[in-house]
Amino acid sequence: MKILVTGGAGYIGSHACKALAAAGMEPVVYDNLSRGNRWAVKWGPLEVGDIGDEKRLRAVLEQHQPAAVIHFAAFAYVGESVEDPNLYYQNNVCGSAALLRTITQWKPIPVVFSSTCATYGVPDQVPIPENHPQRPINPYGFTKLVVEHILADADHAYGLRSVSLRYFNAAGGDPENEIGEAHDPETHLIPLVLAAARDGTAVTVFGDDYDTKDGTCVRDYIHVADLADAHVRALKYLLAGGATTAMNLANAHGYSVKEVIETAERVCGAPIKVKIAPRRPGDPAALIGSADRARELLGWVPQRGALDVQLTDAWNWMRKNTANQLVTEHGYQLMNTILRIGAWPKAANSARQVVNHQIHYRPLNRHLRLRSRQGQCTFKNASW
Repeated sequence: MKILVTGGAGYIGSHACKALAAAGMEPVVYDNLSRGNRWAVKWGPLEVGDIGDEKRLRAVLEQHQPAAVIHFAAFAYVGESVEDPNLYYQNNVCGSAALLRTITQWKPIPVVFSSTCATYGVPDQVPIPENHPQRPINPYGFTKLVVEHILADADHAYGLRSVSLRYFNAAGGDPENEIGEAHDPETHLIPLVLAAARDGTAVTVFGDDYDTKDGTCVRDYIHVADLADAHVRALKYLLAGGATTAMNLANAHGYSVKEVIETAERVCGAPIKVKIAPRRPGDPAALIGSADRARELLGWVPQRGALDVQLTDAWNWMRKNTANQLVTEHGYQLMNTILRIGAWPKAANSARQVVNHQIHYRPLNRHLRLRSRQGQCTFKNASW
C-alpha cells in the first residue's frame, strides 16, 4: 500500500516515512525541497513538486495511486510568520487548499494533517484538551487552524475524511540514528541547547520571571518517533473507516527551560552557558497538552517521553551527523571525503556552509578543513 507524504523530506515527515515502512507501507514523498532534505528520503521514492502545482500533483497521484495522504508540507517558523504573513498564507493555506482540491477531484482519499498546538493560542487551562477554544496569536497558528476548517468542510462536501494532529513540541531523533533534526535556521530549544554544549557557546533563555516553579517557561516535549507512530495509527484509523476528528499529541507533562538545560548538561557531559534575555511577547508560561483522545481512539501512548531519552537521541544524532549534514544538505558527496582521508569525523564542533570545496587533512592538529572561493570551514577537535 502506497501513502503520499507531502513534506516527507522534513524532520517529522521523514520519521513518519520510516514508521510507515516499518508498518509495511510504502511512503511516496512529495516535497519541493525548499526546506526539506533529500538525504532524509530513505524509505520510498521522492517526487519533487509543490503542493500548489496541481498538474504535477495529479500526475504523481495517477502514477502511484496512493491509498491516503499524510500532509506535512508547510512553513513552521512562528517568528517568520509574524514578519512575513503573506508567505504563510500563500504556502500553508493556499497550498493546502490546492492540494485538497486536487485530491478531491482525483478521489477523496483520507488525509492525516500535521497541525499544531499553536491553534490554541494562550491557554485558559493546562493540560489543554481538544475542546479548548482555538484562538491563535500568530499567523502560523492561524494558517493551521484555517486548514483544519478546510478539512472539516471537505468532509461535509466531498466525504474526504481526515485526522488533524495537534503537536506540542517535537523533539529527539531516530533512536537508530538514521535521521534526525536539521533545520536551517534552527529555532527549537533542545537542538539549540545541545549545540551550545557542543560548541561552548551560550544559549539564550527568554525570561526567568514566569509564574512557574523555576521562573522559566514550561513546555510539553514529545519524541519525534512517538509522533511518527501516532501518524501511522491515525492513518490506520481512517483506512478502517474512522470519522473526521482532531486530537492532541502530547506527553501531558511539562519541563521548564532550566530543566532542559540541566538535563542536557548531564547527557552531554559539559556545562552550558546561559544568557538571560527579556520575555518574548506572547510566550505563555506553560503549554502542556492532554492526549486523552489519541489514547482512546488510536491506542497511542508515548514510549520515549522521558526528557533524558529525548535529549540523548537528539545528542547522538547531532554528535554523529553534524559534519555529514553540512556536506549532504548542499548536494555534496561524502564519498569524496572518504576517498581522500579514509574516514569521517565522529564529532564536529563548528561548521560553516562551503561550496566547491577541496579537502585538506591536517594530521598534526586533527582538523578537517574545507576550502572554496566562497568560504571556509574547519571541523575542530574531530575524533577519527
